[in-house]
Amino acid sequence: MRAGNESCMAWSSMTYLTCLVDFWEAWIGLDNLEDYLNYVDYLIWVFMPLIIVFILPFLTVVFLYLSILFLLVYKRKNELKEAYSNSLWDGARKTLATLWDGHATIWHGYEIYGLEKVPDEGPALIVYYHGALPVDYYYFVAKVILHKGRMCHSVGDHFIFKVPGFKPLIEAFGVIHGPKEECVKALRNGHLLGISPGGLREALFSDETYTIIWGSRKGFAQVAIDAEVPIIPMFTQNIREAYRTLGVLRVFRWLYEKCRLPLVPTYGGFPVKFRTYLGDPIPYVPGITAAELAEKTKSAIQSLIDKHQRIPGNIFQALLERFHRRQKES
Repeated sequence: MRAGNESCMAWSSMTYLTCLVDFWEAWIGLDNLEDYLNYVDYLIWVFMPLIIVFILPFLTVVFLYLSILFLLVYKRKNELKEAYSNSLWDGARKTLATLWDGHATIWHGYEIYGLEKVPDEGPALIVYYHGALPVDYYYFVAKVILHKGRMCHSVGDHFIFKVPGFKPLIEAFGVIHGPKEECVKALRNGHLLGISPGGLREALFSDETYTIIWGSRKGFAQVAIDAEVPIIPMFTQNIREAYRTLGVLRVFRWLYEKCRLPLVPTYGGFPVKFRTYLGDPIPYVPGITAAELAEKTKSAIQSLIDKHQRIPGNIFQALLERFHRRQKES
């Protein structure tokens, strides 16, 4: 801007065009533009950590959709082969299992203990604690595919079947929506089956205290009884430190109970140490009730939590565990 005593009428020192330009700059405040930009930079610097922790969980969703894209391409490429083979998805599952296993190793230093307790053949029901995002279960399924040479079917929440684009993933990895008859059928056919009795409610509203939120659910236990299969309890150390939710706010709990949609904001994606622990199988015992078996399973998972998890969980400590060996074994 020019000095205030310069007038647009002073034709000898200022052209009419220059006068208009100066007037425009003053009107839109370009003389303060540098101050505005500095203020915006300051706001970005202040809020960047908050932005990052809410963006990182979406990267996991992006990875899921990239997996789905791969499955779609794979299916189109192998449609002719399907007529001559009953294992259309085998190659795709192994490829994605390798990618997810690599992601687990790089981002979380993932380790699994007790994989030998999963049978090489024959059925078993895997019952696990549900994190805010169950990426640990994805990693477990990948390990089973790569090291056991078999697939672990899964029980998914009804919400999963409504997510756009998830159909190929559901089809390829044998996800079912959980009627008792379907679960029993899968087990009687000799498959492994994974289920989290806490489901979305546990995912959204448990916290760093690792509270098991099953309510009075015992349907999974009845499935194991009807199919006459063992239950293998599973828990992953620090799963709540990788991703957390704002479920502590009552408004989100109210919304969930009203519409059954996971509208609770999730943040995190922190590269904390993951260790998955599989407990001793709980064998089928004739005459046991569903309530008794459900309680035994809950106690087994609680025992894994008590043995292997720092309570309350701490994100910084969980990050440091990337550089430690086995922790809290006593």
